[in-house]
Amino acid sequence: MEGKTKEKGEKSGIIEMWAKKHSLLFTGATRHPFILSIRDGSVDLSSFKRWLGQDYVFVREFVPFVASVLIKASKESDDSNDMEVILGGLASLNDEIAWFKSEASKWDVPLSNTVVHKANQNYCRFLENLMSPDVDYAVAITTFWAIETVYQESFAHCLEDGSKTPPELQDTCQRWGNDDFGEYCRSLQEIANRYLEKASSDVLTEAEVTFLRVLEHEIEFWNMSRGGV
Repeated sequence: MEGKTKEKGEKSGIIEMWAKKHSLLFTGATRHPFILSIRDGSVDLSSFKRWLGQDYVFVREFVPFVASVLIKASKESDDSNDMEVILGGLASLNDEIAWFKSEASKWDVPLSNTVVHKANQNYCRFLENLMSPDVDYAVAITTFWAIETVYQESFAHCLEDGSKTPPELQDTCQRWGNDDFGEYCRSLQEIANRYLEKASSDVLTEAEVTFLRVLEHEIEFWNMSRGGV
């Protein structure tokens, strides 16, 4: 297979190589019109509320996925720091769920009877399939990195100079766009790169395809937030 020799030569840059190779899709996920509308201040607040309610559902499904990545790390990682990074991410989800509840109350978004949209259902089902013990750790950690990084790059864009993000959405953008979260995402990227570097050709292919699936699901999630199905 073409990939192994070339990608091994990239050493710790496999993630970066994939991001460049699939730049159109990556940009579609991190510079989606929904995100750009927040940045330029034109966002329809009904879209934001829809995103808020749906993402609360997603985060609750995200917790067991991250737990499954932690279990894989405990069995396969050759660096104890990996577990600490992943455990830190898992622990922060408790605060994140509390934040969603607080924001939902502030925006009058009911969470108890949220109708889960198809795009959200599909994304959650995708995560559930990745919890299988048969899924390689390299694939799982790459998925984890991709999901976190899409949010980090998206919301950080809304905090850059020249942005006109509404004051009432600044807290949302800070939650994922802050420098500490960016450093956390880079730590996940380093872990993923390390395991991809020594992965088999089959695992590399699976990880790349899964990375693309994450980007597609993220775009569909943003689309849903803007009023899509």
